[in-house]
Amino acid sequence: MEEKPLGRVLVPVIALALVTGAGLAFGVAELKRPPDLPVDTNPAPLAGHTLCAAVVVVFSSDAELQPAVRALRDDPKARRLFVDPPSVSLLAVPGTDLKAWAQELHARFRTAERVTVIDSDATAAQLKLTAPPPKCPREGEY
Repeated sequence: MEEKPLGRVLVPVIALALVTGAGLAFGVAELKRPPDLPVDTNPAPLAGHTLCAAVVVVFSSDAELQPAVRALRDDPKARRLFVDPPSVSLLAVPGTDLKAWAQELHARFRTAERVTVIDSDATAAQLKLTAPPPKCPREGEY
């Protein structure tokens, strides 16, 4: 019986181990990744929602608010829209930089009186509270 050189045996075994390890790592990462949050940009009333990570755009009148709401429904960064005349509160898709998005919205909607970022986690960290509020969930509301 002829013996194969060690190199000819080890290379396929190592390659198989690497492929198996990569597949296993990918599978574990998929299991740990949180599920995507649902996107529903149909405007809903703000009443009853406590937002902890959002961008709020305030207009001087409902007449200015309505065209903005229609435009924001198609914004790829928007996950949920809540209206409370004359303002719209926006929850973002995960991974959106709220501060940068607020600046973008301020430039886009020049008639807005104010564009504000609500970020309870950042505010609590800045204030160094002894008893900070509960961590803001990924959904952006308590």
